[in-house]
Amino acid sequence: MGEIRNFRSGNQNEPPSHGAMPRRLAAIIVGDIASYSRLMQADEEGTHVRVKRIERDLIEPSIVEHHGSLVKTTGDGFIAIFDSPVEAVRCSIVIQQNLIGRNASLPKHSRIEYRIGVNLGDVIIEPDDVYGDGVNIATRIEGIAEPGQVYISGAIYEQIKHKVVCGYEALGDRKVKNITDPVRIYRVLPDADAVGGTRGRRENTLIFLLSLTLLVSAAGVLWYLLAQPPGKGSEQAATPTASPVASPVQQPPARESAVPTPQPSPSLASPAPPAPTPTPSQSPTPASEPEMIAVRGGSFTMGSNDDPTERPVHQVAIKPFSISKYPVTVREWNECAAAKACGFTAIGKDDAPVTNVSWTDAQQYAAWLAQATKKPYRLPSEAEWEYAARGGTQSKYWWGDKLQPGMAGCKDCGDAAAEQPSKVGSFKPNPFGLYDMGGGVDQWVADCWHRTYQGAPNDGSAWSAGDCSSHVLRSGSWKNDSRYVRPSNRDGYDTNVRYPTHGFRVALGP
Repeated sequence: MGEIRNFRSGNQNEPPSHGAMPRRLAAIIVGDIASYSRLMQADEEGTHVRVKRIERDLIEPSIVEHHGSLVKTTGDGFIAIFDSPVEAVRCSIVIQQNLIGRNASLPKHSRIEYRIGVNLGDVIIEPDDVYGDGVNIATRIEGIAEPGQVYISGAIYEQIKHKVVCGYEALGDRKVKNITDPVRIYRVLPDADAVGGTRGRRENTLIFLLSLTLLVSAAGVLWYLLAQPPGKGSEQAATPTASPVASPVQQPPARESAVPTPQPSPSLASPAPPAPTPTPSQSPTPASEPEMIAVRGGSFTMGSNDDPTERPVHQVAIKPFSISKYPVTVREWNECAAAKACGFTAIGKDDAPVTNVSWTDAQQYAAWLAQATKKPYRLPSEAEWEYAARGGTQSKYWWGDKLQPGMAGCKDCGDAAAEQPSKVGSFKPNPFGLYDMGGGVDQWVADCWHRTYQGAPNDGSAWSAGDCSSHVLRSGSWKNDSRYVRPSNRDGYDTNVRYPTHGFRVALGP
């Protein structure tokens, strides 16, 4: 990970030039802590320490990771600038979802929640600040945003609407202070299912209003009929009675034709008392099990001296187990989503690896698959994953010590940079016959995150002791460079936070 760029330019010991300041088109993020004054009043020193920790551990690294520059922090907020609107929005989503994970165990009144506004506009760049309507609009949008939410301008939306896997809720044109024209604003919905949820709420509202209108109309017709003289009313009532008479005449043949059918629909079976026959039709479709590869047991040297988190190098004994040949795909994930056991419906091609899953999401899938198949599916342990990824080798990569094109999907692995990962199985398998055990998508494993291997189990089991607010990720992704696709590379991420490059595979065994 790189360092935050120093935003100052030119000779800092000289006064700024009196010439025209440079201008540029940029995506601007403005973030501000909701209820900051209340938090400071309740615990001034503690709040200050927490805010600085969030800036150091989350905001600054996220900005760098998404190729942006931190312009300044403002005590209760920050301003950042990006060349890419896509990266600006992705960065905003990561910050907000990470904060959700950090706040999960805290009472609501003590949570630090940011409002974030993002805008694309022309800005004036000075040595240590940015100015202009582009920044002003981002600030106004942030002021409108709800705590924990990301709001974007219409200018940003037009640039990212087909490029970022998330939903958007149009909030209409808003008049904002000191800006002449109204600004169109959208709320970002990071989960793909959120779009359907928003539409569902709107559809339910429309259905309710339509039902209310029909009810009022029916009441008016009934009042009109009752108000008529008896003779006239009976004549008018005679007309609609002809329609119900024809209806039963047409229904018996349908029932008769339905009787021999092995699986009658619930509506046709309704005259009979409840019976076990409809139960099979209500049960979920049997799960499609991932293709598994049996891995023989053995011992290996785990870790490396390439990074402090991969030390100390130690011997680990592995029992026989099976691991999925590929990362879990969109099609496999969506079977779980259709069964209402996974939290969202994934978007993408069926044979692409599912992405944007948290560790908790991955656990839910494994639990559903185990229940649906009556087999002990689970996430692999970190030791099992590295043992399988090495494929019986001890070199830097499973194919050798030098990077080779066509062996893994990463940023500098030989292919042009892509916006999405390749379909599973696009690269050569390792000696165990496993695909994408380096690059493609980051892969969750069962272990809680520890900064080193000091005290790690040596029997291949998952390391579940300690602080489990973060869990281990392996493999590296198509967004990372080649050092991340080494079998020994490891990283940690918040347990309940989704991220666009995170996926997983499953294991089967004792």
